[in-house]
Amino acid sequence: MGRRPTSFDIAQLAGVSQPTVSRALRGSKSVNPQTRQRIEAIARSLHYAVDKHASSLRSQSANTLALLFFEEPAEDDSTINPFFLSMLGSITHACARAGYDLLISFQQLSGDWHVDYQDSRKADGIILLGYGDYEAYRARLDHLTEQGTKVVRWGAVGTGPAGITVGSDNRGGGEAATAHLIAQGRRRIAFLGAADGRYPELEDRYRGYRDALEAAGLTVDDALQVDAITTEDAGQDAVAELARRGAGYDAIFAASDSIAIGAMRALAAAGRAIPDDVAIVGFDDIASAQLTNPPLTTVTQDARRAGEALVRTLLARLRGEVSEDAPLPTRLVIRASSGA
Repeated sequence: MGRRPTSFDIAQLAGVSQPTVSRALRGSKSVNPQTRQRIEAIARSLHYAVDKHASSLRSQSANTLALLFFEEPAEDDSTINPFFLSMLGSITHACARAGYDLLISFQQLSGDWHVDYQDSRKADGIILLGYGDYEAYRARLDHLTEQGTKVVRWGAVGTGPAGITVGSDNRGGGEAATAHLIAQGRRRIAFLGAADGRYPELEDRYRGYRDALEAAGLTVDDALQVDAITTEDAGQDAVAELARRGAGYDAIFAASDSIAIGAMRALAAAGRAIPDDVAIVGFDDIASAQLTNPPLTTVTQDARRAGEALVRTLLARLRGEVSEDAPLPTRLVIRASSGA
């Protein structure tokens, strides 16, 4: 061939895929013995030697997992959702207990991160954190899994290829938050957050909101739902949109704490008292939720269990197992912002 042979050359001669060659040459039992022997014979005839670094993403030789934070769609393109930062400690500890190093990277959702981590062989597997527009990156996620790259993401359980998603009970949390506001006597409850398939986690929280309203016999008013991504600026803009619509409301359920904090800032600027005029509940229980004035009632997600579940699920995929846990439970943490 006039050049150093590659695993792709072996795949072509053997009539199999390149990932099959990779698995066969490292002795994986997932390749039947006859195919493995044929591949090994071709490799010997070509004087092919396995480059352990080049195959690290599909083997465990690197003993490294990659954690990719996706940028939130903010103006400065550099914001990480505080909830994802709260997972970092448990992910790091879980990796260390399993004997793995952790490579942390900051990525643009619109970039070619999937090509970079598939081709550069930087890690044995990838953990993805970041809400973003799911429809915008699902094709890339499908491509990675089809190529045999081991990926686990934080998101809405039941979305994406089987066995790669870990997430919380977003719908149950949304229902609990809204039911709490109803129990405080609130009847015109606004929902600030995306309510469609582009953001499945937020959509599930919206569904929980609707469940609680319908269970209480209250009308779901579309004028009280405003799309908002998970940033404080989005929360401020959503409150301004409610004002433009002339929609009366006495409570807000925000799909994230960041949205809630931005909404609280807008309400204060408009002279509306919290919780007397507007009660408010968020979602995530980030550290700053306790520091708002008044402190924010919110739905807490267990960041420690979330991080551990992400690592556990990824390690299972590295062993060739497919497992998907049930959604992790959420819990309502009641503080002064909801009037309780």
